Amino acid sequence: MTEAAGSALADSGFVRAGAAAPGKAGFADPRGLFRRALAQEIGERRIFLWLPVAAGAGAVCYLFADHQPSLWFAGAALGVFAAAAFVLRQRPLAFSLCIGCCALCLGFVSAGWRSARVAAPVLTHFKIAEVQGYIEEMDFRRVGARFVLRPDKISGLAADAIPYRVRLTIRRTPPFEAGTYVKLKARLLPPAHASLPGGYDFARDAWFARIGAVGNVLGRVDVMTPPHRPGFLLSIAMAIDRARNALARRVDHIAGGDSGAIAAAMVTGKRDLLSENARETIREAGIFHIITISGVQMTLVAGILFVGLRRLLAAFPALALRYPIKKWAAAGAILVAIFYDIVTGSRVGTERALFMTVIMLAAVLIDRPSLSMRNLAIAACAVILIQPEAILGASFQLSFAAVAALIAVYEARTGFRTRRREEDFGRASVAEASVWKRGLTAVAEKLMYGPVALLFATFCASAATASFMAYDFHELSPYVLIGNPLTLTIIELFAVPGALIGTLLYPLGLDAFVWHYVGAGIAMIMWAARHIGSWPGATLHLHAFAPWAVVFLALAVLSAVIWRSWLFRATAIPLLLIGLFGAASGPGFDIAVAANGDAIALRGGDGQLTVLGHRPSLFAAEQWLRADADGRKPRTAVDPSACDSLGCVGILPDGRAVALVLDQGAFAEDCMRAAVIVTPLFAPPGCAAGLVIDRDTLAAKGSLTLREHGNGWQMTAARDPDEDRPWSRAPKRRWHSSFAKSADSAGSDAPMDATDAEFSPLD
Repeated sequence: MTEAAGSALADSGFVRAGAAAPGKAGFADPRGLFRRALAQEIGERRIFLWLPVAAGAGAVCYLFADHQPSLWFAGAALGVFAAAAFVLRQRPLAFSLCIGCCALCLGFVSAGWRSARVAAPVLTHFKIAEVQGYIEEMDFRRVGARFVLRPDKISGLAADAIPYRVRLTIRRTPPFEAGTYVKLKARLLPPAHASLPGGYDFARDAWFARIGAVGNVLGRVDVMTPPHRPGFLLSIAMAIDRARNALARRVDHIAGGDSGAIAAAMVTGKRDLLSENARETIREAGIFHIITISGVQMTLVAGILFVGLRRLLAAFPALALRYPIKKWAAAGAILVAIFYDIVTGSRVGTERALFMTVIMLAAVLIDRPSLSMRNLAIAACAVILIQPEAILGASFQLSFAAVAALIAVYEARTGFRTRRREEDFGRASVAEASVWKRGLTAVAEKLMYGPVALLFATFCASAATASFMAYDFHELSPYVLIGNPLTLTIIELFAVPGALIGTLLYPLGLDAFVWHYVGAGIAMIMWAARHIGSWPGATLHLHAFAPWAVVFLALAVLSAVIWRSWLFRATAIPLLLIGLFGAASGPGFDIAVAANGDAIALRGGDGQLTVLGHRPSLFAAEQWLRADADGRKPRTAVDPSACDSLGCVGILPDGRAVALVLDQGAFAEDCMRAAVIVTPLFAPPGCAAGLVIDRDTLAAKGSLTLREHGNGWQMTAARDPDEDRPWSRAPKRRWHSSFAKSADSAGSDAPMDATDAEFSPLD
């Protein structure tokens, strides 16, 4: 949208000439008030900022469709709306609606194209197999490691069924790194689906990362002579990973302890060295972002390089007076940002930060304002078109919301300065203004300038990200207004400058003193984080939202930061109220069932959840507790005394039994006494329990939650029974569960084999 669109809007009669000025007359003419507000938004080209929102909505629609959508239909719709936009280009309102529909369809097509580009085989059943291939990426831990393997062979699988990538963990720290060709025996499973309806779905993220199986190493790992050379790009990726690990180990060794682990994460993106206690400390202080390569680090690295290089060039008058050194500095900062993205692993979070940083620096090259909402919108469009699945991740949501809020504050500050300048030159001076207006002006000056401005900007960024934090992690940190400014100050003084200098001196072996300096700064951050985390109410645990609540909360944030007219910006208030109502009315549950049926969470008489299972997934247990606003550690919620070799039994508050059957031998007794039976096996026909959730049910519906409703149970499923997506395939239909009884031999609790997987491809 350009200023010409605003003129066309006025010429078309949508805005009446000589309409009343804003004020009391405007309230008497609501239609005129709306027209003037719309003309202002179009004149200031704010409609353009909704295009990435529409594109993101299209990507979300694709990702949440319950069967594989037709991209041909979406592509045809894109062409139709594009043609309509061309025909209606002289009608601003109709033109804007058509362009918005084009963006919606484009986001939809982009997500579908991305899904097709990354398509690769996915393991469909549990398997113990011999695997050999190149190690692509190695993440060392204090003890053990996690690595990504590019398999060439997996015993028992045909060549066209071998996953593109396999992610494995090993309990012992391996003596080899990325680039090593290995042969090992592994326990392999399909990527796990959501542990809770509406929860995090690792299977979907694994599909886009081309990870077709996960598991752990069994026994020794043999290093072999490679039967072939790796490809060029794979060789570069493996070499970069080796260099990152070498630098991470050096930083960790010199700085030492959790400070060294955090410094290594900030410099290289390797986070697995950090202890669980340190993770919990920085999470409770609301500063977990310091160990991720996010917009903060990327912006600081590029910004320091931009300012430093520009001042260095300005020291030479012959250059400063004859050449555009500002553009030279921006170009140098762009190259450094790209290099920083590559050496830190180039994952979704760093790529998103790179897009934002490069676009803002590129604006300097073409003499445009770098800090503008328009540049942020272009960066969002780039991410959505290249990696549309990122929109469902917390990294995308939190970073774009925070930056949008900060830019909105910057725009408000610029507008305030402009209005003050106009007042100073106008007839109505500040002295002639009313007391009320002078008071508001004084408050605005405090918020826009001086030390209070930093806290105000931090408050706005925290408010913009609060809904996403609560939705994704079910918790908030009230003291983030203290932790974030303090953390950013120390990062600017210690971490980022030290990381840049240390990385440059590392090849010369002169970097040790720098890492001591960085470690000292991070030690101060950890000291502050421990104190902040120990304050009362440092972490507020929140129940899971209603699924639609985050949509209205996101629209409220977008309305507040995008619109410029007070009329349109006021729409954020009803959107916020609807979102808060949805957040407060989230669906509770009394029983949660894991997607593979090997564990459950049961609400006891004390109102707290108890986790039952032989070896329940601690990640699933953590998801259940978080959704229930329970801050306990997952291990403390597990009750091993309720289980024996055949299964587990829990008691509801009204005295009824819930049985988790893990062996066929337990059905005879539990079917007679239990109100609810959950099992990863096929339940026998005629089981007398009130509700039976067996392999058939789990294959069709995934993870479940149950809530007592009258005399029965209200069930919520993670997937629709007819859902069929590449990362969540529909189970093959069977005649009746009784025909599958032979698939599970009596007294066997073994996982499914390949034959079973043909009936029910569970993870």
